[in-house]
Order: sequence, then C-alpha cells, then structure tokens
Amino acid sequence: MVSFGGLARKLFGSSNERRVKGFKPRVDAINALEPEISALTDEQLKGKTAEFRAQLANGTKLDDLLVPAFAVAREAAKRVLGMRPFDVQLIGGMVLHGGGISEMRTGEGKTLVATLPVYLNALEGKGVHVVTVNDYLASRDAHWMGQIYNFLGLSYGIIVHGLDDEERAKAYNADITYATNNELGFDYLRDNMKYERVQMVQRPHNYAIVDEVDSILVDEARTPLIISGPLDDRSDFYNLIDTFILPLQPEDYEIDEKQKTAIFTEDGTEKLENLLRDAGHLKGDGLYDIENVAVVHHVNNALRAHKLFQKDKDYIVRNDEIVIIDEFTGRMMPGRRFSEGLHQALEAKEHVTIQPENQTLASITFQNYFRMYKKLAGMTGTASTEAEEFGNIYGLEVTEIPTNNPVKRLDEDDEVYRTVEEKYKAIVRDIREAAAKGQPVLVGTTSIEKSEQLADRLRKEGFKDFQVLNARYHEQEAYIVAQAGVPGAITIATNMAGRGTDIQLGGNLEMRIARELDDMPAGEERKAKEDAIRADIAVLKEKALAAGGLYVLATERHESRRIDNQLRGRSGRQGDPGRSKFFLSLQDDLMRIFGSERMDGMLQRLGLKEDEAIVHPWINKALEKAQKKVEARNFDIRKNLLKYDDVMNDQRKVIFEQRLEIMDGTDLSQTTKEMREDVVEDLTNRHTPEGAYAEQWNIKQLDEDVRNILNLDLPVTDWALEDGITSDDVRERLFDAVEKAAADRAERFGPEIMAYVEKSIILQSLDALWREHLVNLDHLRSVVGFRGYAQRDPLNEYKTEGFELFQTMLVNLRQNVTSQLMRVELVRDAAATQEPELPPMEGHHIDGTTGEDDFGEGSMLAVQEDLRIVDPADRDPNNPQSWGKIGRNEACPCGSGKKYKHCHGSFA
Repeated sequence: MVSFGGLARKLFGSSNERRVKGFKPRVDAINALEPEISALTDEQLKGKTAEFRAQLANGTKLDDLLVPAFAVAREAAKRVLGMRPFDVQLIGGMVLHGGGISEMRTGEGKTLVATLPVYLNALEGKGVHVVTVNDYLASRDAHWMGQIYNFLGLSYGIIVHGLDDEERAKAYNADITYATNNELGFDYLRDNMKYERVQMVQRPHNYAIVDEVDSILVDEARTPLIISGPLDDRSDFYNLIDTFILPLQPEDYEIDEKQKTAIFTEDGTEKLENLLRDAGHLKGDGLYDIENVAVVHHVNNALRAHKLFQKDKDYIVRNDEIVIIDEFTGRMMPGRRFSEGLHQALEAKEHVTIQPENQTLASITFQNYFRMYKKLAGMTGTASTEAEEFGNIYGLEVTEIPTNNPVKRLDEDDEVYRTVEEKYKAIVRDIREAAAKGQPVLVGTTSIEKSEQLADRLRKEGFKDFQVLNARYHEQEAYIVAQAGVPGAITIATNMAGRGTDIQLGGNLEMRIARELDDMPAGEERKAKEDAIRADIAVLKEKALAAGGLYVLATERHESRRIDNQLRGRSGRQGDPGRSKFFLSLQDDLMRIFGSERMDGMLQRLGLKEDEAIVHPWINKALEKAQKKVEARNFDIRKNLLKYDDVMNDQRKVIFEQRLEIMDGTDLSQTTKEMREDVVEDLTNRHTPEGAYAEQWNIKQLDEDVRNILNLDLPVTDWALEDGITSDDVRERLFDAVEKAAADRAERFGPEIMAYVEKSIILQSLDALWREHLVNLDHLRSVVGFRGYAQRDPLNEYKTEGFELFQTMLVNLRQNVTSQLMRVELVRDAAATQEPELPPMEGHHIDGTTGEDDFGEGSMLAVQEDLRIVDPADRDPNNPQSWGKIGRNEACPCGSGKKYKHCHGSFA
C-alpha cells in the first residue's frame, strides 16, 4: 500500500527534486550565452568584470547578474584551468549564491563550483570568504582557483597561521579571502581587543562559503574558540579553600561517582559559610548569593579534588607536579591539565606548587561566529542527515545536487560478527582478496588508536606495502589520499582524514607531477616526463577499473550516519565503479548501545558458528535507527550549549559594539561626564537615601567613598550637620566639585591629550572588567546546573543571574573609569600617547574529532622571550642571542636585507 506522501512524491517528485528543477531555466540561459561568451577575446572577457561592477553601481541587483556572471566565470575556468563546469555544478553554484547548502558527492568538483558564486558576489567589493578546514586546503584552493579570479581582474588573499596583522589586513581587503575557520574566529576576537580601528584586520562579515560545512558547523560546533592569558597568582586562595574541606564530615556532602559530581548538603553549606565569613571571603548573606559565584566554583572544585579524584588512580604526583592518568589507557599524560581551576585544587590538596590559571580573554563558538555573516552558504558531500540542525540553527536549507554521471558504486549490506576478533579476521581476509586482484582498498577506522591497531595486525599477517593515515599532517595526508586509487594500494585512514582531496583511480596527475618533477625546469625533458606520468596513470586507471574500482571497507559504524556516508562517498566518483561494506561486531560501541546482549543470545540460539556473519537489510535498518537516536542526542547537546552561549553572545555584541563606538569617538568628554553623574548618583542614593533624615545617613562611608573613588577631600561630615540639608543638595555639591576637578584636569592636559587619555582608560577598564565577567559567567555556568535539583530551570537562572552580573560590570565600569580619570596625572607627553599593550595571549580550540587542541603550543602574538633593548651596533649578525628585542618591521640583524618578520622573525 502506497502512502499519500509516497504517491505525491511519485507524481510531483520530492521537494528536493522540485527545487533542483527550479534552477533549470537559468542553467539553460547560461548555456544559451556560451557561444557569445566563448567568442570574446581574453581582454573582452576580462572587461566583463568592470562592466558588471558599473551595472551594480547603477542599481542593478546581484541576482540579475547571475546568468551573465556565471557564463563569464565558466568561460574563464575553461580558458585558465581547462575545466568547464557541468550543468549540475552551475546548479550547485546557484544554491550557494542563494545562501543554502549544496550537497555534492565526492569528486563532483565542489572547489570549482564555489568559483561561480564567489566571482558573482565579489563584484560588490564587500569581501567574500571561502572557509576551509585546514591551512593546506586554504592555500591549495586559493592558488588553484585564484588563477580564475586574477584572470578576471579580481584580487584574492589567504589567511593561514603565522601571518602578522599587516599581512592579514591585506588578505582581508582583497575581493576574495580563503581562510580556515579557526583563523577567521581568532581574528574576530583579536580585532575586538585592539585599541585603534586602524589596527583591526577584518571587514564587516558579508558573505561566506564554508567548505566541508558539516565538519565546521556541526562537528566543531561544541567547542568554542578561546583566547586566554595567564591570571594573577592565586595560590594562597586555593590553599585556604583546601583547608576548609579537611574538617568536613560525610554528612556535609553527597557524592555521585557515576556522574563524577559532588555537592554540599545544607549542613555542609552552613559550615562553609561560617568558615568563609571568618576568613573574610564571603560577600552578602549566603554562599549562593550571586556575588559569591566564583567562591562557590572554587569550593566545589576543592570538594571534587578531595572526594572524587584518587591519587595514583586518577593522577600521580611527580617532580612537584600533578600528572593526569588517562582513565581509558592508564597512561600518564604529562603536559595535560584539568581546566577551570580543578588542576589547581588538586595541587593545593597534594601541597605541590600551584601553577597559575589561564583566564579567558575572549571566546566565541563557530555557531555564533558564522551567524554574523549577512549571507552564509556551505558545501559538502554529506549534509542531508543534519538538515534539521542546519535549518534550526543557521537557517540554511540543504539541496542535494544530482551527480553528473550516475553512481555505479555497489553498497553491500553490513556483515555482523559476534566478537571483535572474528570481525578483524574477516577484514584481513577481505583486504587480502581485494589486493590479490589489484583492487585499491580504503580501510576506514573510527579513531587513530584503532587505525594503528589494524596496521599492527596487517604487519603480523605479512602485509608490507600499505599506508596509515590519521589526520595529522595535511599536506602529506592529501598526497597519500590522492594516491589511494592506485591498483593494489591499501590505505588505512580515520574517517576524517584527507577530506577535501579526491581519490582518483590510477592516482592524481597534478600531485605526482608536483612531487616527482618539483625541481625540474620547464622544457622538452620535463614535458616528456609529464607525458610518461600521464600515460602511466592511464594504464593504472584501466587496471583499477578492471578490478572493480575503489573498495571502501569500514571497520565499524560511526555514531553519525553522515561520517559513514563520507567514507562510502570516497568510492564511485564521476561514474566510476566501486563497492563499500561495513564490518561490525556485537562488541562495537554502537552495537553495545543498540543492545547487543539480546542479539547475541538470539544469534547463539539460531546456531551462528564462530567466524560466521549475519548479513541482512534489517540489521542495516536497525543500526540506522540507533544512529538516528545518537545523532538526535548530540543535536540536543549542541542546541542546549548554543542556548547558553547565546546569553554570552548577546552581551558580547553589546560590549564589542561599545568598543567600536569608543574607538571611533574623537571626543568622549560627554561620555565620561555621564559616567561621573551616574557614580555621584549611585553614591548619594546608597549613603544619603531620599526620604531619610540626615542623622540616618551613612556619612562616614560616603566621606570614605568620596576620597577613595572621586579622589576629593570635601567637608562631607560638616554638610550633614547643616539645617535642612537634603539628599539632592549633597548630590549637587558633589557633582559641582567633581566637574570642577575634571575641568581643571582637562585644561592642564589640553583637549587632544585629554581625549586620548579618556579613550585609553575607558577601553582598558572595559577589557579588564569583561575578562573578569567571562570568568564569572564560566563559574556560574559550571554550578547553575545544580538549580535543577530545586525544580528551577538552569537556563532561566543563568539568563537572570548572567544579566545581573552584566549590570554589575557596567556599574563597576563607570566607577573604575571615573576613579582613574580623577587620579590621572600627566608625567610627560610621550608617556601619555604610548599605545597600551595587549596581554600575552594563547589560542585554543579543541578538535571535536581528536580531542586535541588545534593551537596547543602556539602563542597568538608570537611574544618574544628576550625583551632587552640592544643597540644595533652591539648586535652580532651571526649570534641571534645578542640581538635582544627587535621590531617586526625592523631590518633583520643577520644582514639579509629582509624585514625581521620575513626572515628570522618568521619563526618567532
């Protein structure tokens, strides 16, 4: 029986098919222009760019130029690269231009597809960003496709790790910028820590095309980009908190070892409050008041350190250090530290030297960074399984683009074995059979560890000639993946390795030429060698085709169907034959989640013998259901994280916009005057409340605050003794005195210096308080989950208290700025105009697939260790140790004639 939905699909096609069909008229229009465009000379074709830009300046809409611009870009690709985009590639380009996701199979030419909407959108001159997953792909794609843009008179730039601000600004100001997602995010954060608009490198976020969009916007969306710097030494505080935990009794706390949580009972909370109050570390009435959020975080960490973490099981003490022990492997992990103060709590517990914490200076998730773009698009081979997430979070619609040639790959049913050992025996047997007939094999594993285990097994089985890939070194990885289609090749790879590189049967011509003929100059000999390589690849391709094409053999199902589809999609590119098969065991992670005990009993009853597999389409469907459940759970986690991050993001936008306004302002005297008014208003409201009698005022505290905050010596105590004095009178007198002192200082400094001083103090105070606020929000987030026990929604609690913390920060900002401006004195002009320095910074982003820090060792500012100022005459060109501090733009002391940043400084 056919459902109504199924009948409608048969009659009218699926929504995706109808969407694709809707692009057909414009594809026909582009094709109709081809004879006319191909008849143009190179100069006339290049001239089209200026023509299009003139039309845009006269009010023509970008959409109206799509047909002619795509026709011009297609012709340029044909002339420059010898590649003519197919009709389906034109459709992919239109989806990208419309701000959607093009799902295109591996080998369908996504890199070329992007050039069409990139060219069209770059005509506006507002900047187009093409985002890739690593530096290698950013450089490769930019240099490769950049030939088309240069031919058509557009500029392109590349952002990779290690560039200075001058080079970055130049790349961002180009018409088209290729960059990695990490670099874009970090540049945005760094820009919002600068003190002058001219120091900022990015332009407004106009249009971005994200390559491997599922990897960047889904896999990496759970971990934020973080710029951090060292905090002040707080070892005394950690040691003090540690002493409070020792006297606690078992009834003072509750432990849940399974969830790794520890919470205080009412008795325990009361004991702690008394201890903290006596030590002067408790603000307000109770421990859980909002002012004590950081203290709560520290005492919770100390409790966890004592009651959940065991010495010689979870960590060891060695050389005055706490070294973490991996819970899965039992290995020591030197250099790794627990985050958010837990490591310091363990150091206090074991009485070793407490290392300073790193403080978050700025952070953003990819979800919130990419949502800033006016128009966002993406492309990948696998997006449809995450279509709901792309729609909900980014407003992106996924369109499946048909392949240029029909897919001939044979996707076989999964083989399920009872044990891992039986599964691996079958895998080795299958690899041996495929290699014997010359079929190239790509073996997919779910982790680096498992790929290495399989490699060891193959070596023991007598296999010598195979490659192991685990997403470590992108250039080497791209070459190995590109050659994985050579007959008889065996390549073991993690599922994420080599993305962005095609596996071509017979091998990749460009990569072989680049590697084998790199040093050979152009000429007849080189041409002959190139022809020989071309002929060799053609022969190898025929052999691979005869053997059945690429065989993708997967050793396990991944939690996500999308990752499995990525692996499958490696085979059968551009209509090539191929096959794919997944080998599973009941001991695999996903099968355990699925409930393998029941299945194991059933298989034994059915009489399944050792080394026998069960193969049935029902198994595939059951596994797909299990994967869908895991995907839904992961989506919920990401959605929930985004809700929390949105709270911080709204505050981040306000602060960053305020910074820009301050940086752009030439005269901030009105702003600082309003701050002074607010501070005086706050002081009088607190200490001389309206409606209260003068004898009820807290004059002593007001007098103290006027001295400490406003730096004024006023007869406040005498004022309170006057007959009939009101709160308004005190406010007026304070404000007059403050304004007079401010006017005197402004007159002494002069308007130019005063404006600079005001701007510097506001920006530096804002930055310092924002960093402190980020720490408070982190601490609040780590403890707010406990509110759920009291039947209160943690997210609403986080929003409410986060807003209160933000309001407190703004009050502190007004007070800090006013206090500093009432004290500042001019020592000498040169000092007043010296640019404030950014703190030392490190970048961090935890890779969602490997758990490693993408920027583990890298300093964000390449801070020089040697800060001595050395006279250039005393520098020995052959001894860098004698150079001292060198400016990035100074001539390099080695005598090369290059700037330091392009010579020895490029390694700093």
